[in-house]
Amino acid sequence: MSTDVTYQLYTMCMIAEGDNVLLLNRPDKRGFPGYIAPGGKVDFPESIVNGAIREVYEETGLIVKEIQYKGLVEFCESDTGLRYMVFNYLSTSHEGELLKYPPEGELIWVHREQALELPMQDWFRSRFPLFFEPGIFEISSVWSEQKQLTLDRTTKQYTSIS
Repeated sequence: MSTDVTYQLYTMCMIAEGDNVLLLNRPDKRGFPGYIAPGGKVDFPESIVNGAIREVYEETGLIVKEIQYKGLVEFCESDTGLRYMVFNYLSTSHEGELLKYPPEGELIWVHREQALELPMQDWFRSRFPLFFEPGIFEISSVWSEQKQLTLDRTTKQYTSIS
């Protein structure tokens, strides 16, 4: 196991408007092909939430007005010391017009119940419902590239604190 740890911080923001969500269809050349919520890397030294708001604007043209933190997903690669953290948000209020030529892929509004019928990565498909459930979630996976094996996985949902 590596003693040096590299942290990478990312965001994902589900944009909801009534019963519809905005997804982008990422082409193969962009990595993570299929339908996904907007998001991307957090620039230093911006805050995580400001990174999410900026990424939504850059990828969609929309300006987020209200945003709610929904949870953390992290992926640790035990052999290299990589800790990849994705901070997930839900936005239910925005303004602006969708970009005509979005840089990350085609943008579509789709009914929430039909979204899971679209082609998407398994990890996004399993995370999708969590954006709409009460509370926040936390998912952590530890992977060994050498062994091609998941060494540990933790999933928690926090609905209320008494």
